[in-house]
Amino acid sequence: MWWRKALRALGLLAAILLGAPAALWAQGDYLDVSIVKVKPEKVADFEAIGRKIADANRRSNGDQWLAMQTLYGETNTYVFVSRRQDYADISKGNDAFMNAMNKAHGKEAAEKLLNEVNNCLISWRSELRLRRPDLSSKAPTDAQAFNKLVGESRVLRTMAIHVRPGHGGDFEAVVKEINSHAEHNPNAQPVFVSQVIEGGYGNTFYITFFRSSLGGFDKNPTLKEILGEDGLAKLEKTIAETEASSDSAIYRFLPELSNPPKEIAEVAADFWQPKAVTAASTSRSKAKTAATTEPKP
Repeated sequence: MWWRKALRALGLLAAILLGAPAALWAQGDYLDVSIVKVKPEKVADFEAIGRKIADANRRSNGDQWLAMQTLYGETNTYVFVSRRQDYADISKGNDAFMNAMNKAHGKEAAEKLLNEVNNCLISWRSELRLRRPDLSSKAPTDAQAFNKLVGESRVLRTMAIHVRPGHGGDFEAVVKEINSHAEHNPNAQPVFVSQVIEGGYGNTFYITFFRSSLGGFDKNPTLKEILGEDGLAKLEKTIAETEASSDSAIYRFLPELSNPPKEIAEVAADFWQPKAVTAASTSRSKAKTAATTEPKP
């Protein structure tokens, strides 16, 4: 992922495309995630650098990722997510990223550009998450449908559930119980689950919901409607025993800072493939303007 590569270039170790059914594991078993908090006064600089980096990777067959920014949650927070088949695929993505940067900007200029990222940051952290199709619900049944869902999404809500030590099995049983009821509710929407396996704090699960707009979160069935009163009471008791803490956020996708996989970008090309303004075209535009405004002798 490019933000991890940016931070590694500085000598540092760098909800959400989350979860998929078993049939989609060929698209990547893992999610390589970087969470970046930006200084308020540096947001414009950070996004300008991000656009250059994303454009370089689009043009030179570099690494691929989806970028998001917080709408509700910690402000000025950005999340970058890449699919990974396995651990070896992480290295392949990092190599593709640096090759694209060096090709687009040259090695020295690329290093300088990446170094500028550090001046914009308050903090960052990286996680490797394992997709948990066995805990997901109403997920698309084939890769094309899944890519369509993601490609048409503009926002997502994600909940991070931090489970008490020794209660992972209890939590998974609760999720499966909810899913068994949700599968039979015609109004229930797809739910995706992943689990942090590297870089997290304790036993953490992410539960994520994709939507085409914020309005998609309206009029969703409640847990009471899905489980009934007795089922909800049982759930609340189990959660109280298993959950250490939780937090939630809503993010919006940022196509200008993303380099999505082709199968996602093609779903909504006008959204996912913003037209980049190259330095050359900018120079030509300035030259044309100067020529038309220069006074005649």
